[in-house]
Amino acid sequence: MTARFFASMGLLGIFVGVVSLPEFVAAQTRTAAVKTTTPAKPYLAPRTPDGQPDLQGFWSNTSYTPLQRPNNVNKEFYTREEAEQNVKRAAAEEGEQTTPGTIPDVHYDFTQFGLDRSQSPFALDLRTSMIVDPDDGRLPPLSEEGKKRAAARAEARRRMGGPLDAAQNQPLSVRCMLMDRNGPPMLAGAYNNTYQIVQVPGYVMILVEMLHGARVIPVSPLPPLPQNVRQWTGSSRGHWEGETLVIETANFTDKAPFQGSTENMRLVERFTRVADDTMRYQFRVEDPSTWIRPWSAEVPWKKTIGPIFEHACHEGNYGLGNSLAGARAEERRAADAKKP
Repeated sequence: MTARFFASMGLLGIFVGVVSLPEFVAAQTRTAAVKTTTPAKPYLAPRTPDGQPDLQGFWSNTSYTPLQRPNNVNKEFYTREEAEQNVKRAAAEEGEQTTPGTIPDVHYDFTQFGLDRSQSPFALDLRTSMIVDPDDGRLPPLSEEGKKRAAARAEARRRMGGPLDAAQNQPLSVRCMLMDRNGPPMLAGAYNNTYQIVQVPGYVMILVEMLHGARVIPVSPLPPLPQNVRQWTGSSRGHWEGETLVIETANFTDKAPFQGSTENMRLVERFTRVADDTMRYQFRVEDPSTWIRPWSAEVPWKKTIGPIFEHACHEGNYGLGNSLAGARAEERRAADAKKP
């Protein structure tokens, strides 16, 4: 987790910005007392020594906006009051966490260790979903190939047995191998949603707090990897388009599907600093083997403070072993209870 500070004015004190930043100023002509409105100059990020937009520093992508629009919501944006109420409701639920005395309650207290989302800097996003295309804010329908593969994967999981029958039956996140925060695309989780960006000529490095992984992206011309070379997080190549860092990633593996994708998924991420303390993160997913059309999403990132401390997930991952051991103990108790 990062070094964090907490505002004393309460929950809403941490709202430090909104993703949309339109501003207008009034200008008065010299010849007549008639006021006209003209757009303010677009924000320009500071520059690195080699002249590129400076994205460096510590950023949080913590968000209360879901990837897909909830079924009971039929609009693109909440009012500010609605968004604030949603955050209050979700923060209260996170504070309660679990029912005391139950098995799920055997867990560390998020609030005690500063891990609740409401305890981190974040931008109050009025969008009802991160997905901005399609217009309904939801994943496109699966293609016919995608439906067949989803059914085959479900059957393969069924044959593997229950989630506590073997370590391999647990998600990659529980096994400390890969999480949504690592990406790409990089999406927030319940906690540890901090990133450090470092730029040097020809490269951009993004250090991910969760699992402490580093993405090193060349922004100088490099040939793509051969198609037969596949990587857990794909192979990324970057370039600059004006104020925006564009990262294109391919060469994924089928061992870590994103939302059911295949190894042929192609991903384009866009990082645009829109204020001193806010960055717009956008991504576009294309995989005809999974969805009938491409789809896009965006989420604001908020400036935060560092440093990022090492997240030693494997070294401290007693939960997986303890869960499997607990399941075996319950099986023994059940077997003993059946004995005459």
